[in-house]
Amino acid sequence: MMKTETPQRKIIHVDMDCFYAAIEVRDDPSLKGHPVAVGGHPSRRGVIATCNYEARAYGIHSAMPSAYAKRLCPSLIIVGGNFDKYRHDSKVIRTIFAQYTKLIEPLSLDEAFLDVTDCQQYQGSATYIAQAIRHKIYQELSLTASAGIAPNKFLAKIASDWNKPNGQFVITPDEVDDFVKKLEVNKIPGVGKKTTQKLNNLGIYNCQDIRDYDLLTLTRKFGSYGDRLHKLAQGIDNREVIVSYPRKSLSVENTYEQDLYSLEDCLDEIPKLLETLKRRIAKSKVESPINKLYAKLKFSDFTATTVERTSFGINDDLFYELMEEGFYRREKAVRLLGLGVRFQVSESTNFVQLPLEYQDLELDLD
Repeated sequence: MMKTETPQRKIIHVDMDCFYAAIEVRDDPSLKGHPVAVGGHPSRRGVIATCNYEARAYGIHSAMPSAYAKRLCPSLIIVGGNFDKYRHDSKVIRTIFAQYTKLIEPLSLDEAFLDVTDCQQYQGSATYIAQAIRHKIYQELSLTASAGIAPNKFLAKIASDWNKPNGQFVITPDEVDDFVKKLEVNKIPGVGKKTTQKLNNLGIYNCQDIRDYDLLTLTRKFGSYGDRLHKLAQGIDNREVIVSYPRKSLSVENTYEQDLYSLEDCLDEIPKLLETLKRRIAKSKVESPINKLYAKLKFSDFTATTVERTSFGINDDLFYELMEEGFYRREKAVRLLGLGVRFQVSESTNFVQLPLEYQDLELDLD
């Protein structure tokens, strides 16, 4: 009997354009054409959650302190976030995805992978399916989306950024080799500034350089990630689109208008954080048992530390111990405190970590 070949995957990565900011501009036309960001107030130590392209032209980006963003662009309009509205539109978008495939892997409220290998609409053309999805999103929500179409998740994610905003880019199986070998290492998802610098120091600037580099030496310098880089540099990514995710953790945090200068000040904040954390755990209805507790502190110089310890359930006293240990690692003024739990997940379960938007984490958007 002849062995049937597994069909080449058809993966689409859909990424909404400036999602939160685009919603705010759509709902308030007076903002159109102006630099707009969604985030916290500059006087309250807010941070930027996202911004539109007019704001990005000034160098503004997510996670930037709002006060600094205003210095870069004095005309920047900062709008407080409305996550109920963003979640509503995200659900509408997910409903549109579901018209084409059940294999949907959300990465956040505004992006997702879709496996359309078995989709019969548009004669199975992933290119036309992506166009149809983007058109429907605009029809129903007046929001634009970009898309990448490729044989795997790695390349689809890169492709979705190629013709932003409001565009799409296709990498066919025959084009993979030529496309990847010219790809600069900083375009590889997960390769940040530090890893880029380390690779550059080794004379590695693009994926062809990774291919030419000795694999044994690469894994010696980067561990298992070296082997992963070597595969990606050849365009190899066998990860499947994963539909469901066990929750790995849940946390709460708060950024303070005034620094907390002493350990006692930090400890005084624990009861409020604990109350919120327990309420969210109950609301989440996670069935997996807790196996670790952790405390997070971000200091006035923006350095951060996280202290965690094994605990089979909530232990209020342990949170105080973790906070104390974290504080004495720096002994500096503290701008942010957080408490969290990690859940026990079966090692045999195939999953990836849920993005922040799907972990019920609050952003400080006051």
